[in-house]
Amino acid sequence: MKTKSKAIGEAVPRREMTLFDEMDRAFDDLMLGGPQRGWRHGWMHPFREMWPEWVRLEHAVEMTPKVDLIDREEELVLRAEVPGVEKKDLEIELVGQVLTLKGERKHEKTEEKGTYYRSEIARGSFVRSLRLPENVDLEQAKAEFKDGVLEIHLPKTEKTERRRIEVA
Repeated sequence: MKTKSKAIGEAVPRREMTLFDEMDRAFDDLMLGGPQRGWRHGWMHPFREMWPEWVRLEHAVEMTPKVDLIDREEELVLRAEVPGVEKKDLEIELVGQVLTLKGERKHEKTEEKGTYYRSEIARGSFVRSLRLPENVDLEQAKAEFKDGVLEIHLPKTEKTERRRIEVA
């Protein structure tokens, strides 16, 4: 028994594009790149020429280190992912209950041949501040750095009792 097959290139009936479809496509073009993804730069592309400093905003979220803050019986432990950052480019500051991490992912000066189709590796500096839930002993704090993970051990101080002060 023979079956009929459609020839390649034969027109297949399609429904008309609705206004919603057009808006959906326009939004995709804005967020993902231009017509049929020919624009490789995504939604920030139109703003680059007008406000070059906005380019840094594209990678702001990626630059902020992700952290885990663990409450142990005797200490707080903070782990931060800082891949691509060298130990010498990290700075940790502790003021009261606010811990601030500063660092920089340096850009190697290399001359690339060809056109980038995708450039996702974030470079530049970052700052991340966290309010700690407990008072910690600044003098006993220790930090270790291995395989792109920074681990900070912050021994807890004795809890301060809450006391009510009467107004005279």
